[in-house]
Amino acid sequence: MTVGPGQAVSNVKAFVRPMGSWWLRNPFYRWYMVRESSCIVITAYAAVLLCGLLRLAQGRLAFDAWRESLASPWAVGFHLVALPLVTYHAWTWFKVMPKTLPFISIAGHRLADRTIVVSGVVAAIAASILVFLAVFLNAPRVSP
Repeated sequence: MTVGPGQAVSNVKAFVRPMGSWWLRNPFYRWYMVRESSCIVITAYAAVLLCGLLRLAQGRLAFDAWRESLASPWAVGFHLVALPLVTYHAWTWFKVMPKTLPFISIAGHRLADRTIVVSGVVAAIAASILVFLAVFLNAPRVSP
């Protein structure tokens, strides 16, 4: 069938790719979507921390009320959901480190990807421990 200029073809069907659940078919895409959707929880957690900072600026009573609100069942549940999502999100960023760093060579050999990832995780854990110790060893003691 030949179609000339200005003639419409009405019996040709265009291919429409189904897009409903494309990410469920492949485990790589499934985990990708988990990581990308975890940013919603991470954003909510950042808002909680910013609210705490605002309450701290408003004074001790406001800050204590904010801290007390974190003991509610909803807040505890939110933190229990946020912890594994934040941990997974951070882990995926550690896994991408070897792809984003320039090549590191020691004695003429390229540093293995696993070494880079493990070094990053160990450095993050060490930094977390140092911050924890700096905060809690220097915190003023409150007597009852």
